[in-house]
Amino acid sequence: MKKLLLTSLLLFANSIMLAQTFVYNGNSNFTNDIICTVEDGKVYDGNSNFRLDIIVNIKDSKIYKGNFTFIKDIIANIRDGKVYRGNSFFQGDILFNIQDNVIYNGNSISSFDIIATIEDGKVYKGRSNFRGDILFNFDGELSLEEFVAVWFVVHQ
Repeated sequence: MKKLLLTSLLLFANSIMLAQTFVYNGNSNFTNDIICTVEDGKVYDGNSNFRLDIIVNIKDSKIYKGNFTFIKDIIANIRDGKVYRGNSFFQGDILFNIQDNVIYNGNSISSFDIIATIEDGKVYKGRSNFRGDILFNFDGELSLEEFVAVWFVVHQ
């Protein structure tokens, strides 16, 4: 019984550790190149998961500055793959949209308006898939909201 309990506890601890996603600069995967850590809808500075190191957090498809959830701290809203400025849902406030792992400028889906392409955990500048054009990469899974939060952190 003790062995089963210990095994369950170790598996639980391992799943908690695996819940973190690290975001690296460029094509690197070195600890020194970690831009931020994503865990449970919060984006932490560097390799931290300390509460005071929260850069942005996500709640109800809204991205907030720091660990706050006040309306004045909303950076962006996300709806149907479109990212709106602040707390707005006006078409004129669409910053970019994400469709089929491609980031487009504003409300466009034109190949001329491609900002970045997401492929296998790597984010490439424009339509490129050249290693030298990798803006950042991540080693785990990110929800759409978490990805957008990371995008804001990387591009601040």
